[in-house]
Amino acid sequence: MTLPSKDQQTELEAAAFRRLVSHLRNRTDVQNIDLMNLAGFCRNCLSNWYLDAAKENGLDLTKDESREIVYGMPYDEWKALHQREATTDQQQAFEQNRPKE
Repeated sequence: MTLPSKDQQTELEAAAFRRLVSHLRNRTDVQNIDLMNLAGFCRNCLSNWYLDAAKENGLDLTKDESREIVYGMPYDEWKALHQREATTDQQQAFEQNRPKE
């Protein structure tokens, strides 16, 4: 097996990130709370990680801008179009499984 070079690895990781973001943009039926309950992260987490990486690289990106990169539109617009009220079961599962910081 040939391992990718550092540059190739970065390109592959970027491609995987773009594909994940595209997938999440297309799956608006999947709510963030469901992602949190099943995988321990959601679109907001992904946008926060993107923001952290931008800041680590000296880029002056805002939280709203990083969310728009992940959501493909302003966050408030996405919420109005796609976010549903969490059910009691979803909220209980979130409280049990929420990441501990």
